Amino acid sequence: MAALPTKYWHFVENHKIQCDVCPRECKLNEGQRGLCYVRGRENNQIVLHTYGKSSGFCIDPIEKKPLNHFFPGTSVLSFGTAGCNLICQFCQNWSISKSREMDILSDEANPELIVKVAKKFNCKSIAFTYNDPVIFFEYAIDVAKECHKYDLYTVAVTAGYIKSEPREEFFSYIDAANVDLKGFTENFYKKNCGGHLQPVLDTLLFLKKHTNVWLEITTLLIPEENDSDHEIKKECEWILDNLGDEVPLHFTAFHPDFRMRNKYPTSHYTLKKARKIAMDVGLKFVYVGNVYDEESESTYCPKCKKKIIGRNWYVLSDYQLTEDGKCKFCGYQIQGRFDKTKGNWGSKRVPVRLKNFSL
Repeated sequence: MAALPTKYWHFVENHKIQCDVCPRECKLNEGQRGLCYVRGRENNQIVLHTYGKSSGFCIDPIEKKPLNHFFPGTSVLSFGTAGCNLICQFCQNWSISKSREMDILSDEANPELIVKVAKKFNCKSIAFTYNDPVIFFEYAIDVAKECHKYDLYTVAVTAGYIKSEPREEFFSYIDAANVDLKGFTENFYKKNCGGHLQPVLDTLLFLKKHTNVWLEITTLLIPEENDSDHEIKKECEWILDNLGDEVPLHFTAFHPDFRMRNKYPTSHYTLKKARKIAMDVGLKFVYVGNVYDEESESTYCPKCKKKIIGRNWYVLSDYQLTEDGKCKFCGYQIQGRFDKTKGNWGSKRVPVRLKNFSL
């Protein structure tokens, strides 16, 4: 598929063109690509090189995104492309986000086919994930438009590193987002991600205050980098003060990868301690991930304290919610998007090759 012309760019000094999708603002000569590698200058415009191409499709449990308050137990067709607009030294998906071989690795699919396959497998939603959908913005939007024609929901798993104008357009097509808040200091973002903290906070504020997108947040805790009690508390206080006490927060375990193979994996103790700090600050829904911990994966009613959604490695047990999301024990309204009954997808991950299907 040919490169797709895009609209968020403008000419700057020295005859260069600046890409205006993300805060990196890459300024390109003819033939150059941005740091993300998938957006580049061609014929005096910025084009997207990965439209209609994917690094793979897989049907996942929605909890793997992770989203714990968005139609629990249902399945989601997940896909990404390649490249990224951040350079995280600890990237857990580096083989995809740092790929420069899309023409070799891609599974090609247009939006109509993606939606057809999702419907065939009875998925509740489609997720843009594995790498950041910000950089394949146009492709994701076209898939989202097609989703909404057939009552499929759309999920963005993103670092939130996007400028204000494209951010407003992109999230107008998204039903739920998990934003990866990678740390809570500017130094962490500059040193480990090659970016800045404030644009991510701006995205979180925008999502909460100006959209109906269901929002959850994930922080990967990296030993001696972003896991101090002080930094965790500051992050949780900011979330409480700016986003409210009912935005679900996930603390997930790091494993040594990419350019941080010298680090130790996150201890279970650190995750439990972070969860306690967050709940002591006043956040109501705090989870741990990438480890086995049924207690900390499950959802409890903030009012009566009873377990209302039980989770064990993405397999749901208890489900004590009404269709409109109220606790069946005490009637407390749980924020999120819920059905009358839980989904039964479980922990299965089913890879799908779209080339085996046709419209």
